[in-house]
Amino acid sequence: MSIELHHVSLLVADTQRAVAFYADILGLPVSADRPELGFPGAWLELSGQQVHLLELPNPDPVNNRPEHGGRDRHVAFRVDDLDTYQKRLDDAGIAYTRSRSGRRALFCRDPDGNACELIERIAP
Repeated sequence: MSIELHHVSLLVADTQRAVAFYADILGLPVSADRPELGFPGAWLELSGQQVHLLELPNPDPVNNRPEHGGRDRHVAFRVDDLDTYQKRLDDAGIAYTRSRSGRRALFCRDPDGNACELIERIAP
């Protein structure tokens, strides 16, 4: 028996604004395979898995979320060089906090308040 993660879905208010974050800043390629689903969105490729951006009404509160994304539901992306991503966030004016565990990781939020963790890959 085997189980794998296929995709994670995130609710967004503006697909193009979200794509600018996930594709332009984080570097996830946009998939051309997304079928017409009756609502705007985008699928992003991620090492054999996907991130689905769904432009739908968000039933969750987006205000008053914890400042530190590690204390909120979040999606975590493993990266080879955390410093490169930190510079991208700095250049884009996106706030982040460092992991409180001491790991080489940081937490930021996308334009819709979804928390993202960027955690550096540990060399074997």
